[in-house]
Amino acid sequence: MEILVKTSQFILSISILVILHELGHFTFAKIFKTRVEKFYLFFDPWFSLFKFKKGETEYGIGWLPLGGYVKISGMIDESMDKEQMKQPAQPHEFRAKTTWQRLLIMLGGVMVNFILAYVIYIFILFTWGESYLPTENAKFGIMCDSTAMTIGLQNGDKILAVDGQKVENFNKITHDIVVNNAKSIVVERGDDIVNITIPSDFISKILSNPLFISPRFPFVFDDIPSKSPAFEAGFLKGDKIIAFNGEPTEFFDQVKEKLKLNKNQEVTITIIRNGVNKEMPFKVPETGIFGVYPLNATNFLELKSIEYSFFAAIPAGITKGTETLGSYVKQLKLLFQPDVKAYEHLGGFITIGNIFPGIWDWQAFWSMTAFLSIILAFMNVLPIPALDGGHVLFLLYEIVTRRKPSDKFLEYAQITGMVLLLALLLFANGNDIIKLFK
Repeated sequence: MEILVKTSQFILSISILVILHELGHFTFAKIFKTRVEKFYLFFDPWFSLFKFKKGETEYGIGWLPLGGYVKISGMIDESMDKEQMKQPAQPHEFRAKTTWQRLLIMLGGVMVNFILAYVIYIFILFTWGESYLPTENAKFGIMCDSTAMTIGLQNGDKILAVDGQKVENFNKITHDIVVNNAKSIVVERGDDIVNITIPSDFISKILSNPLFISPRFPFVFDDIPSKSPAFEAGFLKGDKIIAFNGEPTEFFDQVKEKLKLNKNQEVTITIIRNGVNKEMPFKVPETGIFGVYPLNATNFLELKSIEYSFFAAIPAGITKGTETLGSYVKQLKLLFQPDVKAYEHLGGFITIGNIFPGIWDWQAFWSMTAFLSIILAFMNVLPIPALDGGHVLFLLYEIVTRRKPSDKFLEYAQITGMVLLLALLLFANGNDIIKLFK
């Protein structure tokens, strides 16, 4: 069921983005009286799943979910319609329009995706507001996995700064370390202030494990399934662990470690139940787990919530969209840093689909859709043949030199671009498949 929910959200999100992107091209084409022969969601090599014709345009849904397209008359595009290009240019064709008209037609999709992202962010903030954990409110410090411990971080450390800058939002600590290629983390450890140096190869490790740190929190039983080891031992919802065999053991990471070290052993666990200390005998199973769901960090830590009026949400949404775009561009640069090995983490459809939650959450859905809209806009504006940015590049060349590239050159450029994009697509989705078997 979880896979179905994620897949449904992914398909719906991509469908919305593709249709509106192509509608941007379509609208400008119609404004300048340019004929649009096809308007398709997904590609339709050999056959389509659904189609109908209205006026001069055929509308349809293809079977290959790799995007969508509008076929504009008199333009070298994905259709590679060479026969049409051999004929004299007609007034209704793309190639017969002025340079600035063709430029707007090509930028129409990108503009729509950028505007859409900003609009979605505005309405998200207006509808749900914003909620996050301030770093200073992580009062119990952090929990570290082995990746974090390799650079000297310890459970209970309280993060004060990354590269000398305070990080307001705890969830952005990892982000700031990665995109800014941070060199140091300052933490409070007991009564001491400790400076942790981040080694050059640490970014690649974080990309493999972005949850290398998380907020620390006490271990309190929440949902206790019947037949679980904890249920059979008599633990109840609300019990709070404070010690193992008389040794103070309060936090989730400490409890997890004690269970791991005492597999198949009889231990005495001290809990607080209804304000009273109580000792519970417990035989740690071979699995080294209670088999329960403890309360999570948000039950113990104070979140900061911000509500926005509609007019306040407008500048806040624009700021959020701009910050998201800047962050994505910085992350994209990592692909060209061999030592970071970000290319190993480039993902395809499975990676994108897994970003969506396993339950239907409209706030998460629209947040992801806005993010993907920015990605789609930025990637399409890159000066790569076969993308909108490639067409724009050649149009700008035409404006500057007052010479139009030959149709044969544009044809070869389109083929080259399609080959590059196909190779990138195979590489990204190949990474997904490899990850499945790791």
